[in-house]
Amino acid sequence: MTRSSLFSTTLFIGALMLGISGCGASEPGKQSVSTTPAAGQPANPRVLIETSKGNLTVEVFPGNAPLSAANFLGYVKSGFYDGLAFHRVIPGFMVQGGGMTPDMVEKAKGAPIQNEADNGLKNLRGTLAMARTGDPHSASSQFFINVADNAFLNHRGKTPQGWGYAVFGQVVDGMDVVDAIVAVPRGNRGPHGDVPVEPIVMKRVSLLPQAAAPSAAQPAPAATQKP
Repeated sequence: MTRSSLFSTTLFIGALMLGISGCGASEPGKQSVSTTPAAGQPANPRVLIETSKGNLTVEVFPGNAPLSAANFLGYVKSGFYDGLAFHRVIPGFMVQGGGMTPDMVEKAKGAPIQNEADNGLKNLRGTLAMARTGDPHSASSQFFINVADNAFLNHRGKTPQGWGYAVFGQVVDGMDVVDAIVAVPRGNRGPHGDVPVEPIVMKRVSLLPQAAAPSAAQPAPAATQKP
């Protein structure tokens, strides 16, 4: 398994042994930690991902995962994701993208970031999390969307085995598109497994205007902040 993979081999095998099953609902799960900005703070940024299977909108949580959110939004604003693929899909588990071209060539990326999986956010259906290698602090451009509640990916401790995968956003529109993506025929492509037979391309990934310039006259309602 290459370094562009989401998980270390051990964790990937562990996922299969858990017998993860798909969730039939089309709505994302609910977090126990608030992701609503404090009163007077800008609304959470929203990003439109236009794919060859349809569009989805994701909300990013800078208040809960500042490093991961800034990292993702930086790639979005630079146009880095445009033309890349969702290159790994596993039914009942997740779809992964943000680093490979449709020809399965890895795009040069920026420096890795610190793992923020200890922010209290869970890997629920519909959440976005940072992909990484077996090194807990190796995430860069790649991310994945959970299509099931994947509790075994959550933070359990600051050890290589327990760090987990940092959630930094959630799909707020278009989970039907994500479900369509994860259901496509897949196979092997060189050393890569679970690759869609027909590439699923992110044609354009852009910050939505209303999120880019929130109105100061309309502050978000007060909410409990992260622990």
